[in-house]
Amino acid sequence: MPLEAEVDAFLEHLQVERALAKNSLLAYGRDLSDLTQALQALGVTGVGELSTDQLRAWLNQLGERGLSARSMARRLSATRGFLRFAVREGWLLRDPSEGVAPPRVGRRLPRDRSTNELSLLLQVSDTTSLRGCRDRALLAVLYGGGLRVSEVCAIRLTELDQSAGLVKVLGKGERPRLVPLGEVCLDAIDQYLALRRTTGARPSVFLFAGPSGKQLTRQAVWKIVRKVGRELGLGTDLFPHALRHSFASHLLAGGADLRAVQLLLGHASITTTEIYTHVSAAHVEAAFRKAHPRAS
Repeated sequence: MPLEAEVDAFLEHLQVERALAKNSLLAYGRDLSDLTQALQALGVTGVGELSTDQLRAWLNQLGERGLSARSMARRLSATRGFLRFAVREGWLLRDPSEGVAPPRVGRRLPRDRSTNELSLLLQVSDTTSLRGCRDRALLAVLYGGGLRVSEVCAIRLTELDQSAGLVKVLGKGERPRLVPLGEVCLDAIDQYLALRRTTGARPSVFLFAGPSGKQLTRQAVWKIVRKVGRELGLGTDLFPHALRHSFASHLLAGGADLRAVQLLLGHASITTTEIYTHVSAAHVEAAFRKAHPRAS
């Protein structure tokens, strides 16, 4: 059977037996059409002739054409589905993609925001209303504590020690940690809680609560951050995770130890912190020249 007919049989299998959506079928078709053209140029007429080396050559061609690692990984995934189908149909004795490693897909990091940009977050216009004060305190803690959205939503009043300037949060893997909060955060929280007491708001065990007294949802926090970002001219791409990322980046740029940043972020491995944060080469060089005895 010609290679194109084998690919068509696989796509029909996806449509009829696996009931894939139209867009998914189109994506499979595009990826496998690229594979078919590349293999035919190499003289491959049927999937049974395909070798591991030819697959690697195809991936190298994709890289030379400027495809991202993410796009290459997606095409390899579609190809593996096709090859597994070919083995089941008896067109192949073994899957030649087993020895092909997918390209490493780097984590997409949020855009760094400057300290001046993020200082605007505390300039929420309506701080006379309970909601305005809550949002101001929420934004201050997201950036000032570098917390995950889920961690901020789950903070209970009993886990906040205002006199010590600490908040206890429960991170991934149910790992608790203490996070210090600066004066700006604490002042914003004080103003919010004072207004909460005097306005007769519904009692809540959570630090950040909605009108019903229930904890804020992750979706609600996302909406608040994006809304404030638009109002303050910070664009529509301001998300809670960008505040956490900027927290870590600004700490490192200010000379903080990577291990300390790891503990503040609640990362189990320092490798995650290294991926999550980045520091300019100029800062690294300046830190080296300042600290290393053999630098000059």
